[in-house]
Amino acid sequence: MYTVRKLKLKYTEQLNHLAIESGTVYRKTVIQFYRTLRKKGHWLSSNAMMKLIRSEALHSQSTQAAVQAFYAALDSWREKRISDPQARMPCRKRKYYRIMWKKSAIKIKDGNLTLSNGKGNAPIVIPWRWNTPCFLEIGWDGAQYELRAIYNIGKANALPSQICAGIDLGEIHPAVSHDGKNCHILNGRILRSKKQYQNKVKAALQSKTDTKKKGSKRYKRIKKSKAKQLKKIKNQIRDVLHKQTTALVSTLKNEGVQTLVIGDVRNIRQGLDYGSKANQKLHQMLTGKTRHMLTYKAERRNMSTVIVDEKYTTQECPCCHHRYKPSDRMYKCSKCGFVYHRDGVGGFNIRSKYLEFAPVVGVMASPTGIKYSPHMSCVARIAR
Repeated sequence: MYTVRKLKLKYTEQLNHLAIESGTVYRKTVIQFYRTLRKKGHWLSSNAMMKLIRSEALHSQSTQAAVQAFYAALDSWREKRISDPQARMPCRKRKYYRIMWKKSAIKIKDGNLTLSNGKGNAPIVIPWRWNTPCFLEIGWDGAQYELRAIYNIGKANALPSQICAGIDLGEIHPAVSHDGKNCHILNGRILRSKKQYQNKVKAALQSKTDTKKKGSKRYKRIKKSKAKQLKKIKNQIRDVLHKQTTALVSTLKNEGVQTLVIGDVRNIRQGLDYGSKANQKLHQMLTGKTRHMLTYKAERRNMSTVIVDEKYTTQECPCCHHRYKPSDRMYKCSKCGFVYHRDGVGGFNIRSKYLEFAPVVGVMASPTGIKYSPHMSCVARIAR
């Protein structure tokens, strides 16, 4: 499992020069690959390409990383063309490209991060108060240079344990957990309002651009304004999700939970058609981001994560196992009269699936909500 630490950097001529040099390496790789394919009918391998492409301004492994990035794009195309025969091979020639350093070119000394650029070239020196990353890259994020340090935080072995919590991911509530005793609900009201506002901004500005001539000054001004406003809303959504998932993981850790059992909803959109509004909500669900955040934040705190099939988990009664599809947020069993929050029932049943037995259900504690606050922490306090 990997986690990323981001840091904004000021523009410097050195960074700009290295970004151009990395772009040159990537561009030479694209040209050499297609030239060989066109003239010789041969696909050069990654190892053969790395022997041909050299750079005097970059560390040798930074050069190799730029070459490997093209071949990674080529592998993605191979996978994508299975489902999309019209997918195009990567062929874009870049002037600028992200600069990448592998572990051997990264050193920390006297509170500074030193990134080597090869013999005879000045290194990049950045004040640093964290550990040494296993991989690092610097790229342009649209407004300034951004450093992205990647850490390998390992992965805990997930063994069946009763000290676990089932987590049901959804659209109304981003995540609802149940550990057999306590149920915690992430309040999704603020997220839904942000997504609704995002859709309104998109619709309003798109209608304006449709009335302008493409490429005109007004067209470009509206497009720039649209990108700026949507980026702000996207950052707000990410902030809400970060703070709520941190609060949930911290709460479960304090309650002694060792394993998070997350319901698999990755294929929920396939084959469904509930109308334009409901389909829009389904396609804008943040379940993938929520699952990713819960996973790496749990593993940072030595908690393991497991993904299990969530089929029928919100429809099956925990008491009598009768299946009934509720029409509102409360689950009311039509057979035995059991009543509880629908997503809480989902979390309980996901946990039972993982444990491979149905625990005896008594009186369940009322769910507790985790509401967003701007002053919540994004970072879990990890005991050293």
